[in-house]
Amino acid sequence: MLRCVPQGVGAVAAAVTERVKIGFSVLVAPIRPVPWLAAQVATLQHLSGDRLLLGVGSGGFPGAPFWQALGVEPGGRGRATDAALALLPRLLAGEPVQVAEGRPPLVQAPAAAMPPVLVGGSETAFRRVLDHGDGWFPSLIGPADLAPAVARLRDLAAERGVPRPSVTVGGHIVMGEGESARLAYDALVRNLIDVHGMLPDVAARVPMVARVPGELAEIFAAYQAAGADRVVAGSDNAGWREQLEFMAEACRLLE
Repeated sequence: MLRCVPQGVGAVAAAVTERVKIGFSVLVAPIRPVPWLAAQVATLQHLSGDRLLLGVGSGGFPGAPFWQALGVEPGGRGRATDAALALLPRLLAGEPVQVAEGRPPLVQAPAAAMPPVLVGGSETAFRRVLDHGDGWFPSLIGPADLAPAVARLRDLAAERGVPRPSVTVGGHIVMGEGESARLAYDALVRNLIDVHGMLPDVAARVPMVARVPGELAEIFAAYQAAGADRVVAGSDNAGWREQLEFMAEACRLLE
């Protein structure tokens, strides 16, 4: 199970582990200068021994005060993300790259391996997946809605003659029973409707509701059957130790 962490925490995790993947879920490209992004990625690759999975998105809340304070224009986020993903492999490879017109080329050293890029977003991100990514990283989507989307993406990849993209799904687990589980479920569904604009019946299918690890194993199996290669999830109503034990048992039941 992949856990995705901020860059500073990721560096610590990379330095003290040997096998676990280190990931971003997701790194928002438009708010970072590309050379600085390349330096962060290279650092994590060297610390981890090339164990980074680079989840990248263009950002989902351009009207929020945080975005306004950064001065990122909503209309330019997609172009900025594409530009970053086009330059990043060359920067990591140590090639001379002219990042801005009229300025001298930049050479990053030491070179680092380009990590797999998992492109976040809805089906509108399919072009970016096929142009720049190794996989698609949707979130807040149930298995029934995921399956037809994965089929469309892989049909598009076949038409282009490019490798079949992997699929990583991000989501929220509601664990156990009782008041905390009910409140967590209701709060998440309400947020999906009010903030993300989902239809109520679609929002109701998004939470991974599991009273026991066996039910979570069935949910993971449903995502696998729908085309997912990986699930990135955490619980909205439990401590981290309880989450790990619950999910570890669910994964054991899948073996």
